[in-house]
Amino acid sequence: MSVTRASLARMIDHTLLKPEATPDDVAALVTEGLELGVLAVCVSPSMLPVRAEGLVVAAVAGFPSGKHHSLVKGSEARLAVDQGATEIDMVIDVGAAVAGDYNAVLSDILTVREAIGPTPVLKVIIESAALSDEAIVETCRAAERAGANFVKTSTGFHPAGGASVEAVRLMAETVGGRLGVKASGGIRTTDAALAMIDAGATRLGLSGTRAVLDGLQA
Repeated sequence: MSVTRASLARMIDHTLLKPEATPDDVAALVTEGLELGVLAVCVSPSMLPVRAEGLVVAAVAGFPSGKHHSLVKGSEARLAVDQGATEIDMVIDVGAAVAGDYNAVLSDILTVREAIGPTPVLKVIIESAALSDEAIVETCRAAERAGANFVKTSTGFHPAGGASVEAVRLMAETVGGRLGVKASGGIRTTDAALAMIDAGATRLGLSGTRAVLDGLQA
């Protein structure tokens, strides 16, 4: 696949989820995102609403632990949509997936989908580095059954690590093009970003977007 700087930018969620982020930081994120030509900005829900004409606005829910009650995740996601987010990146209960309780994973995702309705894009963060291959596959299947639009590797905050080429490939094989695959967490170089795309990623979550894009010619 031939990737240009412009086409890569249109696959990127330009992300700021640091706890110490300020409104000025978010404004700078939007300005930089517009300059770089990215698709979306992704922020914490407490930073909404965000003035970002020309960009998709995404917000997280249940972030970063996923250990929020499903109803709380749903309410958080619904409020984010009401405040202008058109995409929601929710974190599953990773422990439920580790334990093999995929019905609980399914219920968790369904609760958020029902809370936001069918229109917003729902991305499901599975923390792939913390899961076995079997759990990755079954969690992706649960996300598809629950009506998610994307499966996403990582929050970028888990000690087990972020995205890996192997996890992205397994996730892409499991969803078979029916859902998107977002690689996120620890992707800091152009080569790493391109490797994720080669493995099947259709969206990238990056905080160091400029450095990644600078590795490609305009």
